[in-house]
Amino acid sequence: MLRGSGRCVSRRLFIGAGGLGGLGLSLSGANNVFAARSATETERAVIWLMLVGGPSQLESFDPKPDAPAEVRGPFGSIATSVPGVRVNEFLPKLAQRLNHVALVRSLHHDAAPIHETGLQLLQTGRLCRLGQEFPHFGAVAARTLDGRAGAPPFVILPGRIRHTGVNVSHGDSPDLPGPDAEVASLDSARLRQALDLTGESRAVREAYGDSSFGRDCLRARRLVEGGSKVVTVNMYRDVFREVSWDAHGGGPFSTLEDYRCSVLPSFDNAYGALLDDLKRSGRLATTLVVATGEFGRTPRLNPAGGRDHWPGVWTALLAGGGVRGGQVIGASDSHASEPTDRPVSPAELPATVYRSLRIDPASIRRAADGSTGSALTAAGALEEAFA
Repeated sequence: MLRGSGRCVSRRLFIGAGGLGGLGLSLSGANNVFAARSATETERAVIWLMLVGGPSQLESFDPKPDAPAEVRGPFGSIATSVPGVRVNEFLPKLAQRLNHVALVRSLHHDAAPIHETGLQLLQTGRLCRLGQEFPHFGAVAARTLDGRAGAPPFVILPGRIRHTGVNVSHGDSPDLPGPDAEVASLDSARLRQALDLTGESRAVREAYGDSSFGRDCLRARRLVEGGSKVVTVNMYRDVFREVSWDAHGGGPFSTLEDYRCSVLPSFDNAYGALLDDLKRSGRLATTLVVATGEFGRTPRLNPAGGRDHWPGVWTALLAGGGVRGGQVIGASDSHASEPTDRPVSPAELPATVYRSLRIDPASIRRAADGSTGSALTAAGALEEAFA
């Protein structure tokens, strides 16, 4: 069984760091762009952490320590702050904070087992059809909600997803038909100033970890403090050119050793620090933090020692925004291959975003075909997640 005592040399050093890197180090005045202030009930927000590549449920949030080795995999599991609930051994910060988190362990879909279908369902509530794209829930929120003056209502960090295998939509279109929605891009000098981290203390920056994902999670917190309504952080943008959750076991994809050395620690540091910061400022109550991949991975290891695509079941994490932490919604079977309790469709997550933002999906007009917003996601919200 792999343990954390071995030395890790990240493949990221050899296949490109990606991300924003040193963005903003030469910029000034960032602290004056969006003045942080205490949140009110009307200043609700969402930070959506897109764990691109599809985390293995068995090597992350739904371990099966009693399963056979070829199912259980090479890692151990650890107890958490919620009695009887365990997570991967390389997620100690998540384990300590699980009393603030709701685990949804029964996500699944029966569409094609490719990255793009899961990404479309999660971020729009629908599958593309005949080349038609539907808007990201962030674009819907940007159109629907009144934001604070000067704050971009919807931001995608570090940018839209690039390469996942099939040349179709990833469900991250920032556009709505009709009058232009205010959507931020990294081409905006004003936004670049807002993303400058030099005003943050060294201790805060170190808490998020030395990774592009950690820095983007810190930027997401700053944007929400400044009045942004929805910030999506894509942990990875490419499953071929960088380490990601897409652990097939061999090149050009990632391995479970990459999980141990890079992927799991990067997530654990950034996620733990983000929850801590939001709780410390009082914003966790009004900011929903969602972390999910686009599918799970095969319940048995493949010949390369990795796992392949598996939309049969996976786990999402919900925290803040009125969510009651310390609970588990749904369950998978003993091999983490399918739901056994409360199956959850991906479309229920954008519906839950609307619920947390106090947006009624039925009230949203989608100008493309004149249908009501309920068509954006036919599913209802995960009402049981809320206190």
